[in-house]
Amino acid sequence: MRDTNTAPKAPAPEEAAPARRSRRRFLLGGLVAGGALLVGWGTRPPRQRLHTSEPLPVAQGTVALNGWIAIALDGTVSVVVPRSEMGQGVHTALPMLVAEELDAPLANVRIAPAPIDKIFGNLAVLRENLPFHPDERGNVKDGTQWMLGKIGRELGIMFTGGSTSVKDAWLPMREAGGVARAMLVKAAAEDWKAQPADLRTEDGFVIHKDGRRASYGSLAARAAQVGAGIEAGDVRLKEPREFRLIGKSVPRRDTPAKVDGSALFGIDARPPGMLYAAVRMAPVVGAGLAWFDAKPVLAMPGVVRVVDVSSSAGQYAGAGAGVAVIARSWWQAKTAAAALTVRWHEEEGRALSSESIFKRFAEALDNESGYAYFESGTQDVSGVAKTVTAEYRAPFLAHATMEPVNCTAQVADGKVHLWASTQVPSIAVDVAAKVAGVAREDVTIEVMLLGGGFGRRLEGDMVAQAVAVALAAGGKPVQLIWTREDDTTHDVYRPAALARFKASLDAAGRLLAWDNKSASGAIGHQYFPRNLGLPGMGPDKTTAEGEYDMQYEIANQRIAHVIVESPVPLGYWRSVGHSHNAFFKEGFLDEVAHAAGQDGVAYRRALLREHPRHLAVMNAALEAAGAPSPGHAHGVAVHQSFGSIVAQVAEVSVEGTEIRVHRVVCAIDCGMVVNPNIVAQQMEGAVVFGLSAALAGEITIKDGRIQQSNFGDYPVLRMDRAPLVETVIVPSLEAPEGVGEPGVPPVAPAVAAAVFKLTGKRLRSLPLRLA
Repeated sequence: MRDTNTAPKAPAPEEAAPARRSRRRFLLGGLVAGGALLVGWGTRPPRQRLHTSEPLPVAQGTVALNGWIAIALDGTVSVVVPRSEMGQGVHTALPMLVAEELDAPLANVRIAPAPIDKIFGNLAVLRENLPFHPDERGNVKDGTQWMLGKIGRELGIMFTGGSTSVKDAWLPMREAGGVARAMLVKAAAEDWKAQPADLRTEDGFVIHKDGRRASYGSLAARAAQVGAGIEAGDVRLKEPREFRLIGKSVPRRDTPAKVDGSALFGIDARPPGMLYAAVRMAPVVGAGLAWFDAKPVLAMPGVVRVVDVSSSAGQYAGAGAGVAVIARSWWQAKTAAAALTVRWHEEEGRALSSESIFKRFAEALDNESGYAYFESGTQDVSGVAKTVTAEYRAPFLAHATMEPVNCTAQVADGKVHLWASTQVPSIAVDVAAKVAGVAREDVTIEVMLLGGGFGRRLEGDMVAQAVAVALAAGGKPVQLIWTREDDTTHDVYRPAALARFKASLDAAGRLLAWDNKSASGAIGHQYFPRNLGLPGMGPDKTTAEGEYDMQYEIANQRIAHVIVESPVPLGYWRSVGHSHNAFFKEGFLDEVAHAAGQDGVAYRRALLREHPRHLAVMNAALEAAGAPSPGHAHGVAVHQSFGSIVAQVAEVSVEGTEIRVHRVVCAIDCGMVVNPNIVAQQMEGAVVFGLSAALAGEITIKDGRIQQSNFGDYPVLRMDRAPLVETVIVPSLEAPEGVGEPGVPPVAPAVAAAVFKLTGKRLRSLPLRLA
């Protein structure tokens, strides 16, 4: 790994090309103008994000200065981190934001669990959920995102995903630190009868210009009294040139515990008296429970109870219908669940197959125009000398997190307690309350570390099952664990998709028109009803993201999508629609460049003349990559997702029918960087994750059954096949953008481009196979 900051600074956004227009913006603008603004609610400022609805719980001797920060007598600073740590480094990056503005040593900062409170809701993920083109500017986009931020504040959904953790926390956590610092300064000024202007802060102390010093710990109680009226609008946050911590490669704070084994993941919960549960779930997609015989199983060693969880938890895909066995050990529970005699209503589901699903996609593309996410110019262009067409496809994918699906729950005396590795604590609480039939306030949760998330732990199925089982456990806590086979065959899968392209070129190879139509299921049509109780309908940005929002300067474009409702459970998967649409879009662009008789890099440069940030990122990756080794070839892909621009150069060889990736140079412009070390780690993980999918990832269905079950037939990239990954961070003064997901989308098209150079074979289906 090489982490550098040597690429040229990207130009300011004002230098970007003029905004292109789409019909969608007018629809959204009408909703804003004709909805809440009509009654005045939309004109009011958003609710504050500084103070929790209930006082922040603190230990004796510790003082809460706001909803995010508490300070102990010894100067220890407790910082609430409302995002789940699943290996992406939020337990390091987010405290850095507070420590920077508070002027506290990072070594003095401790992580505090986040209570379920609306100030910790993720506003950024909702604001980013509408299909505006990245180039669009103006009041409609600003107004709509403002409105969605307000709605997000009211909903208060605590959500870790969409590469939004730092993006969402960038202001509120810095403001919390700045306000706390101002409160401490005010306390010292009053104690010393001094002017605040004569005081400064450094390393956890307030310092007078005459040399007097007072520690934050000694001032905290007084600060809580005299500084109670200070709000976010009263403080000046630091300018980037003043940062002393942000931008530094600080070591990960969660690493030591993960190395020595003391880190506690969801599966490590051990409340006293805990029982275990395993579940037997329907083997056919969508099947229901017909009958089961519990008697023989109840006689098996350690078995306590057999529970039908279909009615209470079955609505939460991919759990579906199932029967759980409670036992004194997990092995006893697993053995008994496997021995259950169960009959399922599976006749209808047996007709489902991968072939039937892609046939429906093809029929939809043949017969429907689709919803146009972006249109400019016309497809009826003159001067066409050549037409290029192609069809691309991508399969369903499982999440395959290292930590198996699990949840521990206890239901006693009308209260529910959860121990869970979840990306959505507030949704987990809502699901538990619904299943247990208690008030939301009667549910508490301990959010554990996540052994991988990738979107799988945005779901509530494991929580629903665990609570349903705990209801039958007589007040004892129960830990529900899925086997790897359960997880692979009952996932909420990355959608399969089919895409068709047509490009019109003139005699000089210039790209005159671009037509792209794709078909797939829609994640939002399933996720919102099953997890949020909201309707799932209308266009879904995730189906076409990575296609409609490209930056290539093509005058005449039409990018449309046809939603084909999916009987297969769908869920968010790392980089979501970008994960396959980038492969489609970048792969076809390489085909167009080849048809024009031009190099793919030169062709991209010509289409990015008005996008200097994208050019800077691509040039940085190319410069760092240099020339390929003898017998190898370079493939290049450029893609923007989650606000960040990533270019990758993959160095590839072909040995027989095996595609071998030796090295990937990854350049990224993600705005201001909080911790370069974390950015480099995320790019490395994204490349390995993306290569696993590009070279081997595929979920297939036959007779209604998922054909893959474990890492033997759903492999991930092995260590001996992992490439060297070098990260180049392009400096920027823009606000932080996403990091966790943007490194995935360019991997597959970069590899495919290199394979074409080596073999002359154009691979249009994932996973990439030469035989």
